[in-house]
Order: sequence, then C-alpha cells, then structure tokens
Amino acid sequence: MRLPRGNRNNRVMDHVTELRLVLTVDGYDAALAFYRDALGMREHAAYDAPNGGRVTLLDAGRATVELADQRQAEYIDEVEVGRRVSGRIRVAFEVSDAGEATRRLAAAGADVIAAPTRTPWQSLNARLTDPDGVQLTLFQELDD
Repeated sequence: MRLPRGNRNNRVMDHVTELRLVLTVDGYDAALAFYRDALGMREHAAYDAPNGGRVTLLDAGRATVELADQRQAEYIDEVEVGRRVSGRIRVAFEVSDAGEATRRLAAAGADVIAAPTRTPWQSLNARLTDPDGVQLTLFQELDD
C-alpha cells in the first residue's frame, strides 16, 4: 500500500533533515567492528572527547521512522519469528542478501532469533540481537 507523501495542509513547516539513532554500547570496539565491518555501514565521521570518550557516525543510507501499534508489532513478530519477541525499539536494516548478512553478523557475535523468512509484504526478514542486546531486523526486498 502506497501512502501519500508530503504535508497534507500545504503549510510551510520545518522538517527533519536527518535521523540519527544513537546507541550507547558497552564494547565500543566490538560494536564498531559489528556495525561498520560486519554489517558494512560506511564510516562518516569519528570524534574523541576530552574525557577519552569516542563516537563514530556510520552512514545508514536512507532513514525512516516506523510507528506501529501493539497489534501490528505482534503481527510482525509472528510473521518474522513465530512468537512475540520485540521490545519498544527494534532497528531494521535493508540489505541486498538477508541470508548472507545474517551469517556474517552471527559470525560477528549476533544471536540469531529467526533465520530469514519470507513475509507477506514480499521481503525476506531475519531477526537478530546485536552483541549489546539491541534487536535487529535484516530485510531484503524481493523482486516478485
């Protein structure tokens, strides 16, 4: 189903120009290796704080915010995993090959909750947990 784009009332409004998801992790080097090296997100910038803190911005391509009510979240979990498993936040990444990406992330320390599964919305979705416990969906859009 395609939804209309744009502002319904045609008023000039400020708009969001970037979504930045900030993950505070216990193992910075391991997280960087997981997301940059294993998942393949390109490094955009990196900064060091005076107190020794580190941050790296990784390019995630196009960003969207998906809002789902509890019944929709239950349905998605049922389709992708077979049972209710997600919390309030789940991070989803579009990949070109869900099976290969799932294997690569599992080798990098992810726990696979559900192997890639064909969904009614014509994608191949896998569910994982990253080494810090953040729940991820990898999805591959199917052509047919």
